[in-house]
Amino acid sequence: MSQAAFELHTRHAASTVIEPDPRAQAADIPANVLVHLTEFAARHGIDSEPWFAGLGIARQQINDPSLRVSYRQARTIISRALRAMRFPALGLLIGRNESIGSFGLLGLAMMTSRNFGEAMNAGIENHKICGSLLDVDFVAVDAQTVGVQAWPRYGEIELLPFLCEELFASCLAIARELVGPALTPLRIELTYPSPIYAAEYTATFQCDLRFGAQHNRIVVGADWLAHPLPGYNPLVSRQALALCHQQLRGTSPSDEIVVSVERLLRNRLREHPRLTEVARTLHLSERSLRRRLAESGRIFREIHDRVRAERALELLHAGQLSVAEIGVELGFSDPREFRRAFKRWTGMPPQVARRSLP
Repeated sequence: MSQAAFELHTRHAASTVIEPDPRAQAADIPANVLVHLTEFAARHGIDSEPWFAGLGIARQQINDPSLRVSYRQARTIISRALRAMRFPALGLLIGRNESIGSFGLLGLAMMTSRNFGEAMNAGIENHKICGSLLDVDFVAVDAQTVGVQAWPRYGEIELLPFLCEELFASCLAIARELVGPALTPLRIELTYPSPIYAAEYTATFQCDLRFGAQHNRIVVGADWLAHPLPGYNPLVSRQALALCHQQLRGTSPSDEIVVSVERLLRNRLREHPRLTEVARTLHLSERSLRRRLAESGRIFREIHDRVRAERALELLHAGQLSVAEIGVELGFSDPREFRRAFKRWTGMPPQVARRSLP
């Protein structure tokens, strides 16, 4: 599939398959990625002012550290930037030039951590204060490997290549800044097809590349976790983390519980977890979990269906599994049940969604 065809398809899929999540309009995202984009544009003599038209924010405002934008605003600006600048590997170009200083207080907390594992956990737990547009977690892939794993937020497909490029390239740049240039990923796994500029991925990551995979993640050896950091300072680390946690408190408790439920469901979709099991895992009663979800205007079934629909679309786009196998990944033992559920979520059977790929 050509890059142009892939972009055309994903624009169509993103706009027609999953209804927009109302949380995408909450202004709760720092503008870090937008700052990187506009600075890159300025270095190349490109005017970024038009990217902000009609969004209620101005180019000059994004350098204000107190500014928060909505996901809708951020994705609109990024989409306009990608069309205006036409750098095929823009996410890689931006991500690999980021540094630990780009993370502000979080960067300080990571630099002063005891070891690489603690630094990575600090980064993942607080990634939202750096304006991430992906949901990110730190996972044990197997006994020998760990990874930073990302999921598209709100069913995002169109911008997934750019967002993964920026995230994983910056993760590698920062990891090497912490422990040295010897750190090399074992592999990169990405759910989207190989782009026409795949050679840029090879030059950036210098490891095994797996496009059309089941997950988006960068994988390293688990032995790196114990690598000590030269800047370890327990007092400074605690102080910086405390300030990071203060910034995170801008998210309401009800939103936090929604994020927790979504993360747990994504990690256990094959098990088809029920509300009671999720509540127990989160150390809540079933009644308390229902109440806290209701405070944010959400119900468990709706969250579960959305997470499953987004994951199904990821796997359909990856193209590696049959429809029946995708159903198993989502916790369905009967392929017919999965097909009915998918049509209820998206308005079309999974076979039609897959055939729409050029």
